[in-house]
Amino acid sequence: MRERAQYDLSLLIITISLIGVGIVIVYSASAILAADRFGDGYYFLKKQALFGAFALVIMMVMMNTPYTLLKRLAYPILGLSLMSLILLLIPGIGYKVGGSTRWIRLVNLSFQPSEFAKLALIIFLAYFLEKKGDRMRTFSTGFLPVLIISGITIYLVMLQPDFGVAIFLATMVLMLLFIGGARISYLVSSILAAIPIIYLLIMRVDYRYNRIIGFLNPWEDPSRTSFQIVQSLLAFGSGGLFGTGLGGGSQKLFFLPAPHTDFIFSVIGEELGMVGATITLGLFALFTIRGIRIALMTEESFGTLLAVGITAMISMQAIVNMGVVLGLLPTKGLTLPFISYGGTSLLVNAMGVGILLNISSKARST
Repeated sequence: MRERAQYDLSLLIITISLIGVGIVIVYSASAILAADRFGDGYYFLKKQALFGAFALVIMMVMMNTPYTLLKRLAYPILGLSLMSLILLLIPGIGYKVGGSTRWIRLVNLSFQPSEFAKLALIIFLAYFLEKKGDRMRTFSTGFLPVLIISGITIYLVMLQPDFGVAIFLATMVLMLLFIGGARISYLVSSILAAIPIIYLLIMRVDYRYNRIIGFLNPWEDPSRTSFQIVQSLLAFGSGGLFGTGLGGGSQKLFFLPAPHTDFIFSVIGEELGMVGATITLGLFALFTIRGIRIALMTEESFGTLLAVGITAMISMQAIVNMGVVLGLLPTKGLTLPFISYGGTSLLVNAMGVGILLNISSKARST
């Protein structure tokens, strides 16, 4: 009989380490801000620690739940995701912050449907691609249904609006379609058709256009269009090799925008230096390697696609976030998985890792 592997202990340790790092850095990045805004320097720390505890519970539950159960729940999960995205459009339910309606507020808690949409779409695509098999090479019965369902999800995200997540979802869908056996000609045609749409969505919206200009030449207007990236680069420059010490950074003191969320990696660069930033990058690299290994070791196509999708969901977002704060990519509102402050992102990613760990327990041992 073929031996079965146990849970991927390395992946579990990496994930717990990232969550732990996140709790510490969130406190360092937000203490002054929390004291000024809420009169409690521990405000964000307490909430992030609570989110971290819930995340570990959810991860443990999912790692002990057979991932094959998700096949039967693929459509209900997708339906729930679409319903939550639609609810955002209803006045009084969607919660608007900074010009975008991305949260549903329940009592004192906020839920971000677009985070759940990432995992829901991955589960659906893994199920659909396995079910269709070789028929994915046909346009009408394979490629088109995925295009329509994914398009609806992406369109609802764009209505918030959240251009960064929409592009992220589209990239993830194309990647899974490629792995699932869709024709290259269909994928290339979809990309070519999307280019003029993306161009118009950038050129006709001032803040998106300004972000591109700020990315191409950050020092031309450092006080306006390039303010975020310039402050981020100053943080990394101040950190040097070993950093200013945990809690010793100055850019987070009302200079660096969103220091505990989108630009938390900048705080790591300033306070822990190049060494700390490299260790953080290394943890995500190891996470990606373990996730790919699980996908390769899984014999069932549903498990393989699910493992690839979840690994990409977390790894790609980490790459984009770190690329943005280092000035390698235009500014996007994507957080650093497990580390940035935020309950929905942390819980959804923990759920994904739990599924990934369950897949690893069923993969063939090496």
